[in-house]
Amino acid sequence: MKVYQGKCVVGGIAIGKIALVKENLPQEQNQDVLTPEEELERFQNSKAKAIEEINALHQKALKEIGEEEAMIFEVHAMMLEDLDYNEFIEEKIAQGQSASHALLEAREYFSTLFAQMDDEYMKERSADILDISNRVLKILSGVVEREIKEPSIILADDLSPSQTLQLDRSCFLALVTRYGSNNSHTAILARTMGIPACIQMHYDESVDGEVAILDSESGKLYVNPSEQLLKEFTEIQERKAKEQEELQAYIGKPTLTQSGKKIMLYANIGNLEDAKSALQNDAEGIGLFRSEFLYLQKNTYPSEDEQFEAYKEVLELMGGKKVVIRTLDIGADKKIDYFDLDFEENPALGYRAIRICLDRKEIFKTQLRALCKASVYGKLAVMFPMITSLWEVQEIKKILQEVQNELKEQGLEYDENLELGVMIETPASALIAQDLAKEVDFFSIGTNDLTQYTLALDRQNPKLERFANPYHPAIFKLIKMVVDAGHQNNCWIGVCGELAGDLKVCEELIGLGVDELSVSPAMILSLRKRILLIK
Repeated sequence: MKVYQGKCVVGGIAIGKIALVKENLPQEQNQDVLTPEEELERFQNSKAKAIEEINALHQKALKEIGEEEAMIFEVHAMMLEDLDYNEFIEEKIAQGQSASHALLEAREYFSTLFAQMDDEYMKERSADILDISNRVLKILSGVVEREIKEPSIILADDLSPSQTLQLDRSCFLALVTRYGSNNSHTAILARTMGIPACIQMHYDESVDGEVAILDSESGKLYVNPSEQLLKEFTEIQERKAKEQEELQAYIGKPTLTQSGKKIMLYANIGNLEDAKSALQNDAEGIGLFRSEFLYLQKNTYPSEDEQFEAYKEVLELMGGKKVVIRTLDIGADKKIDYFDLDFEENPALGYRAIRICLDRKEIFKTQLRALCKASVYGKLAVMFPMITSLWEVQEIKKILQEVQNELKEQGLEYDENLELGVMIETPASALIAQDLAKEVDFFSIGTNDLTQYTLALDRQNPKLERFANPYHPAIFKLIKMVVDAGHQNNCWIGVCGELAGDLKVCEELIGLGVDELSVSPAMILSLRKRILLIK
């Protein structure tokens, strides 16, 4: 038996045969180079076919995995039309190179360019360059991908989103990659598909076709396991499946501790499909609607009407349950080309979230108008991200009042008792929570960023993972400070970061006085079960 160690992305157990998926990269072929005009035509025809394939994948992704994940294919189509990328290839062809050779050079040049950037988000675009270039190269070269016909543990260097989607989803037992990060496409897609996944596992390619066990929680891949080990993990798998079935019994139960304390158990969402999943898992409301996904999936600013319809749909779907919508939170690890943001040495400490909104007020006012107009269709609460100072909240409220006055003059309705809240994501906001609580109705503690800023580390930097301790005592002291300040001023307190769904600290958070926990829809019932056991 061989055992390989990797890093967990999605926990779970998979048992089955290994299928090695290698990127069948076309190399320069020994063929006669045609005239520049003919080679250019070959490139343009292959590119057009590649865009057709990408558009088809986009439609498939929309149906199978949702808008947020499907957006990557829109990005790929745009990248294939990029002026710099195309001019580079066309210039090489004009100099007498074949279309294939010109593409190989473009792939190398642009993927290296992105890989060497400091910004983690831009680094991830290197994989996209490889993906789009390889797609066109394969069309030029007539390369056919391997077909997987039975449920398998998929091993790859770093599976591209198009590879993942082109493979039959019924054949995915688990995903394992040599490279990648927590933010790679493989990780995101594995979470969405709900299958076990590991990254950064340096396996031997000779394992292709062998029977294996992936215990992704421990990050271990057991190849050719003993009958005894197979039996043990099969029993664990069966027990976990039974536990999932038993969780259905918690649908409809009130989320109460044994002492009778009511906890609001809400869901984090990014779109309407996520909201449907939240209802299926019996969420009591939406604690975080990430409105930036409306911007991320567009090529230009979403209009007031587009935003209004998106908010209205979710509010109506939730049928009177509270929906907390976070205003635009871009910058740092979430970049949008049409915002034309400058390069920053340290974007996590830079121009992001509410700082952009207060600076570009027309964008902010458009969103606030859409939110106010939608507020009559359900129970809406609005919260503002990345708050560090009292004046920011006061300015936000002034802008909101201007918007509401304009709506009133136009005879348009809105909820005049709209709940307002702020994200507590920095030590600064935690330390002035007493002052902030006098201005708002609730706090939502974003523990991912609060950990990042409290411990002075960039959570996008994989070298810092061992230093990123979400259980650091400083985090819990800040949470307690925020809870006390909020309750003294009649504010309710929620937690919407990863800590909210951590069953190990659930009791501690509730002991600190937290009123609401907002987690991924899939975590709702497990968390309710845990809360019902708390004394």
